Amino acid sequence: MSPHHSDIPSDQLAERLWQELVRAPHDRHHDWRTPVLATQGLGDSGPQARAVVLRHADAKLWSLRVYTDARSPKCAELAAQPLAQLTFWSKRLNWQLRVSAVGTIDDHSDEVKTVWERVRQSHAAADYLSPLAPGHKQSASEPEATRHDDALTNHHLAILNFKVTALDWLALRKEGHCRARVTPDGLVEWLVP
Repeated sequence: MSPHHSDIPSDQLAERLWQELVRAPHDRHHDWRTPVLATQGLGDSGPQARAVVLRHADAKLWSLRVYTDARSPKCAELAAQPLAQLTFWSKRLNWQLRVSAVGTIDDHSDEVKTVWERVRQSHAAADYLSPLAPGHKQSASEPEATRHDDALTNHHLAILNFKVTALDWLALRKEGHCRARVTPDGLVEWLVP
């Protein structure tokens, strides 16, 4: 057995991790479908973390995609500081994956229009049609945000694209934990867990 005690050879680790990432958006029961996204808050607010839904993973491009409301604080935070991390935990695998990435916001491209055409047919459409921004303090006198069919084109859907710069994998195992850092250039560094 190698010093790092992994059942996954170094030259196959990135491929194995991306297999799970690519599968997660298509499997509602996959633990990695809802990672925690951490960004740097604005002003003195410090780090900000929240669960998001992974919508797409591309192993060839080392990229991940999330949908959000363009008015959400995470968009302003990524615009000010694009460095972010997404943390995934799988109880089934006993794996934690911390993904370092550079985030960009897309709220006007043809891709956004294509995604909106799919989303607008679902119950999730209301999430992007609210007249109030996410986190807005709502008073009793304000009407609740409602869906208006004539407003279906005035949505606030944005795509957050994350260009992955590193994967930090931790496998928790009875026979000894195992940890490695993998980068897009194929470098695998075995780390102390």
